[in-house]
Amino acid sequence: MTQQMRVFAFDFNGPAHLSAGLWRHPDDRSAEYTSIRYWVEYAQLLERACFDGIFFADNVGYHDVYRGSVADALKDAAQIPANDPAYAIPAMAAATSHLGFGVTSSTAYDHPYATARKFATLDHLTGGRIGWNVVTSYAESAAKNLGTGSQLAHDDRYGRAAEFIDVALKLWEGSWEDDAVRRDAASSTYVDPEKVHEINHSGEHFSVPGIFLCEPSTQRTPVVFQAGGSSRGVALAAETAEAVFMNATSKAGLKKQVDNLRQKTVEAGRDPEHVAVLQMITVISAPTDAEAQKKYEEYLELVSYDGAMARYSGWAGLDMDTFDPDVPLKHVNTNAGQTMVDIFSKMDPTKEWTPRDIAEYIGLGGTAPVIVGGPETVADELQSWMDETGIDGFNVAHAVKYQDVKDFADYVVPELQRRGLMRTAYEGETLRENLFGAGSKRLHPDHPGTAHGRHLVAAGDQ
Repeated sequence: MTQQMRVFAFDFNGPAHLSAGLWRHPDDRSAEYTSIRYWVEYAQLLERACFDGIFFADNVGYHDVYRGSVADALKDAAQIPANDPAYAIPAMAAATSHLGFGVTSSTAYDHPYATARKFATLDHLTGGRIGWNVVTSYAESAAKNLGTGSQLAHDDRYGRAAEFIDVALKLWEGSWEDDAVRRDAASSTYVDPEKVHEINHSGEHFSVPGIFLCEPSTQRTPVVFQAGGSSRGVALAAETAEAVFMNATSKAGLKKQVDNLRQKTVEAGRDPEHVAVLQMITVISAPTDAEAQKKYEEYLELVSYDGAMARYSGWAGLDMDTFDPDVPLKHVNTNAGQTMVDIFSKMDPTKEWTPRDIAEYIGLGGTAPVIVGGPETVADELQSWMDETGIDGFNVAHAVKYQDVKDFADYVVPELQRRGLMRTAYEGETLRENLFGAGSKRLHPDHPGTAHGRHLVAAGDQ
């Protein structure tokens, strides 16, 4: 029997995320992204539907590869403008009681001390409902504006990320003992100095000798998310992640990724069941299959070729304007072009993919698969993805902002709940409990972060 699935809404604090041109749809609410009332309403919708949480993607760079300019990205709001999602979380949390919040934050240009403080603060304010999605950043524009002018090499970015996470874990788990805060008026002691410890970190990228600024939050460490698909990314996830977002284009491909991650997790000395795997999916639903199909066809009419190519060029680091939109990429005699077509040939080896085909495919929900149908059709397909791949749930993207997720909540969630595939009530209070069950407020003992806290127990026993 299929296990109960975990479900997050996948969003972005800007007008448009993955879908190109769909902000023009009359039901799209992209213009409201600057309104805190919008985000509060969205959070309440998700909690009523018993979603595990909302996961915010973020990008500290912008897409300026297509035609050598950011112009087409700006025209289609292709992940720009982009506000910081963290500032909306406290208001969304105040209007809900159980919904979790995953927030993307880069290890490339921030400092672990400041990042640890940011997430500890959010964990306090949400009552333990925060997660940190660790990314290493890929955009040259981010390196130019935030870094030294050029990106670190891929493996160097992951080396920095591994140390970054280690420093954050030391601060969250290893600086303050659980009972350090005494609030003892009689002895005039708010915090017992003997129970707060320096972490004494000295590494290749960071030197953090002192104590942490924040007292322990409900979860101590936010839920650690990771989405890297390279060998270094998978290794880092196996060692440190509690939830991994995947973006496979087929069930067979996803199963290979899941099996590989779980094997790497075992090799890292952890129980693979302590890592939740979530596949990105775009769902276009309606009361019936016919109505959903009609909606899908309407959406396709709005897809912007230039908007899709602005995104894809940025993701791939290749200017797609150098290729004829209607010539199959296999005829392009460049290694880059062949690499690009290989991504899609794995989905359908019989199809000769042109840039226009790719734009149409990624125009709705990016590179994730798209499920179109009424409640039973969508539920069948989601159940099939879980059964055939071993994933734990989904990161549900949208084409039309707010409306597609509302349709999922209105039409699909009741069917999933009827089948016992999705919760009808929350079991715990924290994001970690949403993912792993009531009582799972802190890191599991096999997570490497817990090693930083063991000396606190020893110190308290002395």
